[in-house]
Amino acid sequence: MSSIVLRSRTISNNFSSKIISQRGLCSGVVSSSSDPSKGTTISSQSILSDQSTPPPLAPEVAPQVSGGKIWSFVKYGLIAGVTGTTGYAGYLSYKCSCEEVDHKAKALRAAASYTPSEDASAIDKYGGLLYSAAMTVPAKALESYLDLRRLVEEHLLEYTEPTSDKLLPDLHPLEQHVFTLVLDLNETLLYTDWKRERGWRTFKRPGVDAFLEHLAKFYEIVVYSDQMNMYVDPVCERLDTKHCIRYRLSRGATNYQDGKHYRDLSKLNRDPAKILYVSAHAFDSSLQPENCVPIKPYKLETDDTALLDLIPFLEYVARNSPADIRQVLQSYERKDITKEFLERSKEYQRRVQEQKQQGRLWRR
Repeated sequence: MSSIVLRSRTISNNFSSKIISQRGLCSGVVSSSSDPSKGTTISSQSILSDQSTPPPLAPEVAPQVSGGKIWSFVKYGLIAGVTGTTGYAGYLSYKCSCEEVDHKAKALRAAASYTPSEDASAIDKYGGLLYSAAMTVPAKALESYLDLRRLVEEHLLEYTEPTSDKLLPDLHPLEQHVFTLVLDLNETLLYTDWKRERGWRTFKRPGVDAFLEHLAKFYEIVVYSDQMNMYVDPVCERLDTKHCIRYRLSRGATNYQDGKHYRDLSKLNRDPAKILYVSAHAFDSSLQPENCVPIKPYKLETDDTALLDLIPFLEYVARNSPADIRQVLQSYERKDITKEFLERSKEYQRRVQEQKQQGRLWRR
């Protein structure tokens, strides 16, 4: 009987403990639902308490500002150095010739090869070595610049200078007294015109045939043009059917400066005192203005007589053979030689007539 009572007490105690646990569970649920904030806090605390170790913090990024500044300083320093060096080299190329730069570089070469004397102190010797080493790099750079510039100038001379220092063959010994008459083509002996409906056409200047045929008796006639030889040769063949022109010079024989092709009369292998250059743009197209004979440009005028009017002056020069034609041309002071020569001729004739009349009076 007593054992039965003991079992019932044990069962009742277990049952009561279960009821208490269920009530606690229900109260926890109710409390959590009635106060959501507390429930959230409890759950978050339980989650944190379950983790054994706290999560690691994000690694701090080491600042790289100093390295970036150094690299930017080096980069911009190199850019500035290259830009400055290039600009200075361009200035030297524009302002100074290669010989002048070579002359100015002597001081830099001397600084690069500086050696202190044997009597100098150790500090002076060390400073001298540092100075010499610092000047070696600029000196080597300048030497490289000079070598490169000489190479470039040699190649450029092939395009800017005439193809030869003697553009014409030697004059025959029996013709050493003969003057050389250099003639331009465009607007001097002919005119080239272009129209859309017909393209290019070339017109001979009035009197060009008589001009060439007559003066070929007194002069060595040379055509000197800034056009290509593929244009000069066929034009001259059609222009000079009687072969009065001895030589033809085209663009390859010109001197290219400042975007223009100049006639260099000093390369003709002729005495400069016996060269006349006739051109509509004589003073603008020749490197020797003292040899120029200007003529009116030809613009398809039907009544143009400029070439024929110039024959008396050129024939007078050839017959009288002045010692230096440059002095004769200088006396005209760039005036219209045709009109000035005509006036001088009239004045000369008037003086001759006066002298004749005075001689007759003295005879009486």
